Amino acid sequence: MEQEHRPGRRTLLGAAAALGTGAVVLGGGAGQASAASRGTGHGHGDSGSYKDLPVPTVIGHRGGSGYRPEHTLGSYQFALDNGADVIEQDVVPTKDGHLVCRHENDITGTTDVASRPEFASRKTTKTVDGEAHTGWFTEDFTLAELKTLRAKERIPGTRGHNTLYDGRWQVPTLEEVLKWADEQGRKRGHRIWLHIETKHPTYFRKAGLGLEERLAKLLRRYRRSGRNSHTFLQSFEPGSLQRLNRLGVDCPKVLLLDDLNTRPWDFVEAKDPRTVADLITPKGLKWVSGFAQGIGPWLNLIIPRDKNDRLTKPTTLVRDAHAAGLILHPYTMRNENTFLPADFRRGTDPNAYGDVFGAFKTYFATGIDGIFSDNCDTAALARADFVKG
Repeated sequence: MEQEHRPGRRTLLGAAAALGTGAVVLGGGAGQASAASRGTGHGHGDSGSYKDLPVPTVIGHRGGSGYRPEHTLGSYQFALDNGADVIEQDVVPTKDGHLVCRHENDITGTTDVASRPEFASRKTTKTVDGEAHTGWFTEDFTLAELKTLRAKERIPGTRGHNTLYDGRWQVPTLEEVLKWADEQGRKRGHRIWLHIETKHPTYFRKAGLGLEERLAKLLRRYRRSGRNSHTFLQSFEPGSLQRLNRLGVDCPKVLLLDDLNTRPWDFVEAKDPRTVADLITPKGLKWVSGFAQGIGPWLNLIIPRDKNDRLTKPTTLVRDAHAAGLILHPYTMRNENTFLPADFRRGTDPNAYGDVFGAFKTYFATGIDGIFSDNCDTAALARADFVKG
């Protein structure tokens, strides 16, 4: 999940950014006090309540996607073994209605489908949430067909080391992941926390492949539909979370938020003029609190960047969201220079690691409750440093 959820922005990831030097120190004591006041959690949030998770919570973004091809059982296992408190899944449907874990329904860049001659005729152009994309799409494949494909690294130019694992894993179904989580929970003696996103729900509902009913059915089957069932649900579309509430799914819900001038796609379809800028006002956050327990803002909504990609002053979003009773799980921290604010880049190689610990410390100091990270081991170490003070 993240800014590139909106299909046209995915290509921005991996592009080399201008590198800079220097460091930013923004606050510190206030954020640490805030984290301490919310507690550092009890083990693994074993009660099933998100309020008992360690704070700041480390969310394995698409699993351990900094080290393994994203949304594979290998990626999820890596995250679980290396510091993630919660592991993220994005779900999209197949032609025959099964939910599978992919960041996008366009699987051109995350599977070997382009090299498979038997599926060459499936290549097409579709408009998803207002933007045209050419490739291969999950909704044009049955599950049996999709299972013949193999997963691969999405950004090989940045993460060449991950290509070692190309072809090792299939595209998992959400049900397979739920079974995996149950198995891992039995081995560890505690349930595994998941963070499940509905992708492009309005698009799929119009295509006759509504996500929420299918998701609710699976959550009930695996005892993950209750308030304390070790599961977050997230979406960029408020209507998806509201629909899940109406279906009786009581998991804590997180509304994802893109850039200030963007609008949730269900708002666009309904001609609702509100933008993200409207939703992060105290009035907007109060409205969000009527159907969700948290927000997942783009990190630039927490601390904006200037024209040189350097951090500026934190906004009031953390304070305002907490005042509305909402937690914050912003996205996404990655170790490579190309993704970091210019303040924390080191050297001239965009794919080398920068001063990630410095960046984590700065974001944690704002008082956020958790963070999505491709590098959960780094995030867990940064959290330990921050909590120690």
